[in-house]
Amino acid sequence: MANYIHVPDEAPAVPKIDVTLDENDYRSGALRLIKELRPFWKPSEVKMKFFTDGITNKLLGCYVGGVMQDVVLVRIYGNKTELFVDRENEVKSFRTLHAHRCAPRLYCTFNNGLCYEFLQGQALEPEHIRSLPTSRLIARQLAKYHAIHAHNGWVPQSDLWLTMGKYFALVPKFFQDPEMNMRLNSEVPSRRRLREEMVWMQQSLSVLGSPVVLCHNDLLCKNIIYNQQGDASRNGLSNQTCHVANGCRGSENVKFIDYEYAGYNYQAYDIGNHFNEFAGLNEVDYSHYPERSLQLQWLHSYLEAYKEHKGQGSEVTETEVEVLYVQVNRFSLASHFFWGLWALIQAAFSTIDFDFLGYAVLRFSQYFKMKPEVAALNFPE
Repeated sequence: MANYIHVPDEAPAVPKIDVTLDENDYRSGALRLIKELRPFWKPSEVKMKFFTDGITNKLLGCYVGGVMQDVVLVRIYGNKTELFVDRENEVKSFRTLHAHRCAPRLYCTFNNGLCYEFLQGQALEPEHIRSLPTSRLIARQLAKYHAIHAHNGWVPQSDLWLTMGKYFALVPKFFQDPEMNMRLNSEVPSRRRLREEMVWMQQSLSVLGSPVVLCHNDLLCKNIIYNQQGDASRNGLSNQTCHVANGCRGSENVKFIDYEYAGYNYQAYDIGNHFNEFAGLNEVDYSHYPERSLQLQWLHSYLEAYKEHKGQGSEVTETEVEVLYVQVNRFSLASHFFWGLWALIQAAFSTIDFDFLGYAVLRFSQYFKMKPEVAALNFPE
C-alpha cells in the first residue's frame, strides 16, 4: 500500500550485501553479514537467538556478551512473500520512518532479508493494548505516523483496493492436501462471494472521507514495543506490568516495528486494523474488540495528537470523534477481508508452523458477523 513514498534526502544510505541466508542453516550466512556490520565482533563469540512470534518471516538476533544490548536483528523473508510484500517499498518506508524518528535504523538489505537496529523494550500482549494507559500511548504514536507529510504537498492515494485485488488473484483455487482442500471448499466463502464483497467495500468505504495518510497497516500487539526508559532493558515485563496494572508514570513510550505493509492508506483502516488486533493472534477472541466507550477515549487521544502534529491546535470536538468512530468501524471490515485473503495465500506457500487456513476462516467469519452492525453506522447529524 505504497503508491509513492519519498525518502528524505537526509536519510542514511542502506547498503545491499550479496548474501543469501538459508533459514535451516543460517549461522554462516548471518556471520558474513555481521562481518560487514560489526567487523570488531569475533565470529566465535557471536550469539544468535531466534524470535518465534512472527508469522510472515523469521527473525534472528545477533549479539556478543551476556546481555542483549547491541543487537543486530536479521530478518529472513518468508517463502514466496515477495508475491504480496513490496520489498522495495518496505525499505523506503523503513528509511522514511527512521528519518522522522519513528523507526529504528536499517543497517542493510541482503538477497532474502534485511538487518536493522534492535529496540530495547518489551513486545506487548493483547491485554496490554486493551488497557487505557497503554492505549493512549499507542494512539498518540500512531498519530505521529499519520501526520508525516507527503513530499512537496503531493496528495497521496491509497492502493488498498488494488492490493486487495492482487491478493485475490493469488488466492489458491485448491490445495494439494485433501483435508485442506475440503476445508477450503466448505469453510471459506466462494470466490464469487469474495469478489462481490470486494466491490461492495470499495463502493461503500472509499466514499467515507477518510484521509489518506502514511500508515503502518499491521499494528498487531507484537509489533508494538513498550519501553519505560532506563529500566525496560533491565526489568523487561515488570515495567509493563507496573504500567498496565497500576498506571505507573515515567518516561515511557511505545514504538512500532515491522514495516512490510506500511504505505499510504486510509487513516481509518489503520486504526480499525489495530482495533481488530485486540482479539489476539494465537488464541483469537473477538469479544475483546474494543467497546464503544474505550474506542471514543482512544480516538480522542489520537485526534488530539494528530491535530498537534499537523499544527491545527489540540481541541477535539465530539463530532470529530464520532465521525472517526464510524469511519474506523466500517474500515475494520476491510482489515478482516485483507488478512483473510493474505492468510489463504500464506496457507499455500508459507513454511512457518501456523494454521493460516484456520486464520483465514476466522477473519472472513468475523467480517460477515460484523458487517450488518457496522454498515448500519451513520455519521452524526
